[in-house]
Amino acid sequence: MKRQPKKLLHFLVSLVTILFLDSCSTINSDLTADRLALEALRKAVGGRSLLWNISNGNPCSWVGVYCQKNRVVELHLPAMGLSGQLPLGLANLTELQSLSVRFNALSGTIPADFGQLGSLRNLYLQHNSFSGEIPEFLFNLQNLVRLNLADNKFTGAISLNFNKLTRLATLYLEENQLSGSIPDLNLNSLDQFNVSFNNLSGPIPEKLSTKPANSFLGTRLCGKPLPPCNGNGTSNGGNGDDDKLSGGAIAGIVIGCVIGLLLILMILIFLCRKKRTKENAGVSDTTREPKPVEIEIPGDKPATDSGGNASSTGFGGSAAVAAAAVAKSSGSNKGLVFFGNTPRVFDLEDLLRASAEVLGKGTFGTTYKATLEMGMAVAVKRLKDVTVSEKDFREKIEAVGKINHESLVALRAYYFNKDEKLLVYDYMPMGSLSALLHGNRGSGRTPLNWETRSGIALGAARAIAHLHSQGKANSHGNIKSSNILLTTSYEARVSDFGLAHLAGPTPTPNRIDGYRAPEVTDARKVSQKADVYSFGILLLELLTGKAPTYSHLNDEGVDLPRWVQSVVRDEWTSEVFDLELLRYQNIEDDMVQLLQLAINCTTQYPDNRPSMAEVRNQLEELCRSSSLGHDDDTEDTLQTVSVDSGAPPSA
Repeated sequence: MKRQPKKLLHFLVSLVTILFLDSCSTINSDLTADRLALEALRKAVGGRSLLWNISNGNPCSWVGVYCQKNRVVELHLPAMGLSGQLPLGLANLTELQSLSVRFNALSGTIPADFGQLGSLRNLYLQHNSFSGEIPEFLFNLQNLVRLNLADNKFTGAISLNFNKLTRLATLYLEENQLSGSIPDLNLNSLDQFNVSFNNLSGPIPEKLSTKPANSFLGTRLCGKPLPPCNGNGTSNGGNGDDDKLSGGAIAGIVIGCVIGLLLILMILIFLCRKKRTKENAGVSDTTREPKPVEIEIPGDKPATDSGGNASSTGFGGSAAVAAAAVAKSSGSNKGLVFFGNTPRVFDLEDLLRASAEVLGKGTFGTTYKATLEMGMAVAVKRLKDVTVSEKDFREKIEAVGKINHESLVALRAYYFNKDEKLLVYDYMPMGSLSALLHGNRGSGRTPLNWETRSGIALGAARAIAHLHSQGKANSHGNIKSSNILLTTSYEARVSDFGLAHLAGPTPTPNRIDGYRAPEVTDARKVSQKADVYSFGILLLELLTGKAPTYSHLNDEGVDLPRWVQSVVRDEWTSEVFDLELLRYQNIEDDMVQLLQLAINCTTQYPDNRPSMAEVRNQLEELCRSSSLGHDDDTEDTLQTVSVDSGAPPSA
């Protein structure tokens, strides 16, 4: 009997060992299934960016793959240049909670086994070319919180089965080809909703009437928050008897018309007598205030850039410079205020008579190209959301006008009225760096070579360093590629400097873009070190060819510094650079030096970033060494980049 406890102990130890080994086997088996699913994805989609180190058996170390408890829970592959179709088999990622393949060129339908991803909470497929109807199996994803299918080619109707997704907080379906009406969605948790620019029609359901009007733009929908369906807010229903007018109503209409005609006749008689009196008194008609001139924009061209992310926004209306004429007719006779030695070859009236076209819609307003009758072209920015007083405005804008540098876009004049604030700049015919980098990536594109890109970086750095040298309080506040304009010889000219102090206290969410330093909470209070961060993003944009994109609320944006650092850590540094740069020989060393400078500029802690003067000096040295020629000894250069550890600066 005494030997039984010892036997029992051996049995328990053996049982625990078996269970432990079985558990390890299960974990390894699950991770193996995850790995096979990711390898199938890699084989199915094109694009150079999805270069995982397959020799490393653990997929948790691959770029864009995030694991918990040795299982893949998040897959983030935004803006990777992926093409083709998503394969079957991703449902094997049974613990997947977030999937983002947005801003790629994927096409086809959503794979049928997506309905088996029971743990999925966030699905971001926007800005691709997915097609077909929104599949019914998506409504099996009961844990789905955020669903973004915007800017694809989905067709068909919006299904009432969206009501099955009871936890859904975000539903973006804009810029597709959806048709029919919006069903009566009853989702209490739905906070963000957009179906704009679809072929939708009919009334907006009452539960969605509290959403903003821009959630329904570009459709034939009606009802709150859009205009009523029949023009007066009443129903078109009812029987024939209710629609007939009574005799009293008809009589009232007739009497009202007669009274209206009599009033019109009396007004005309009064005006004729007044005119005759003036003529008798010898008053000339030429002394009257000239009628405001309105300028029409041929074709209402869409904006080429709306925040530095190469996205275009269509908008119409008469030219902004014409609005100054309305302000003038309201009693202000103040004209353009010119700066320095700017030739006074035109005035406000010349500006009002100019032909104009939209160049772009940016953070601080809309910019127009105004071609004067004499043939001269200027750029006119119509400011919006100006919150400072007239005195403060004039003081701040005159301080901006006094800053002169060859790499800054010269501010020539301004116009101030309580309703209109206009700024007149030199016109840059080559447009912005953003348009040049991202506007046309097709076969007919002329690539930007290394010398051009590094020269643009140096010119911009010199301009910003000059701004910073004017005093510690001087910063740009809005550095991005759409604000780097180019001359005909591709020399950089920095624009929009000094305008952040004129704007409102908080920008709208879609203006918080990938250039903003993490410590910045108020757009009016951007430090010089925050400018350095934005300039570092600009350098990464020049090196990678990728544009930071606007982020939606609760939708993680493309973090360019984080992506670059993850690639560098995995020793795939060559995959960071734009393919257009890799075709040039003997520039690897220079590219890596510039990449290291960009990483230093975009470190998390401001005190760890260099000053713009130091950045300018390093760029000057880099461009100087480039012009003297390159050494052939570039072996292993692409493995020498170091990334910021994330540690705060030492005391």
